[in-house]
Amino acid sequence: MFKYEVIIFWSDEDAAYIAEVPELPGCMAHGNTYELALENIREAMELWLETAREFGDPIPEPKGERLMLA
Repeated sequence: MFKYEVIIFWSDEDAAYIAEVPELPGCMAHGNTYELALENIREAMELWLETAREFGDPIPEPKGERLMLA
């Protein structure tokens, strides 16, 4: 189970739900439904973390609290 915060929002421009993980730079996914965007971001997070491990890149520790948005 991932403990990173996931932000999901509707994009009129893309006509889809967009999901992103701010703590994992570039980790984003989309879906036609909220549920599909959530499913896709879980897969994207898995791949992001696998790739970071493979290349020896640092993996951020989950903050465990809500991020502050401006």
